Amino acid sequence: MTQLTHFNQSGEAHMVDVGDKAITSRTAITEGFISMQDDTLRLIESGQHKKGDVLGIARIAGIMASKKTADLIPLCHPLPITHVEIKLTPQPENGGVHCLTTVKTQGQTGVEMEALTATQIALLTIYDMCKAVDRGMVMHSIQLLEKSGGKSGHWCR
Repeated sequence: MTQLTHFNQSGEAHMVDVGDKAITSRTAITEGFISMQDDTLRLIESGQHKKGDVLGIARIAGIMASKKTADLIPLCHPLPITHVEIKLTPQPENGGVHCLTTVKTQGQTGVEMEALTATQIALLTIYDMCKAVDRGMVMHSIQLLEKSGGKSGHWCR
């Protein structure tokens, strides 16, 4: 069984030393979904929301969040992110908005946490902007789809 790396031999939490690891190209792809009422989705799609471009603002919030991940997750390394792409796609057939995030870096540790944080914050921003008309929205299925780079190589769900 693989050991948890964020604990030392005494069981104390610590930041993993990645100083001796090779710098490699690393990518993480994540997704998530926010379900909502049909009227809420139509409001977002029409661009008539009084707060502005819901998906555009959510995209920017997700990008900003990816860059702040190390400030939010205690043992996460700060990383020089080289690329963030967030695709927010209204899916009327599924009753909500799908978020697909890709984050890249050249570094000594992966960007899975940055991609997951970006996805979650993009969805939270949609919730925040639309909660006045739909408090019953649900964020779900937030997950890592794929990661590449580093010693462990490629992983795909």
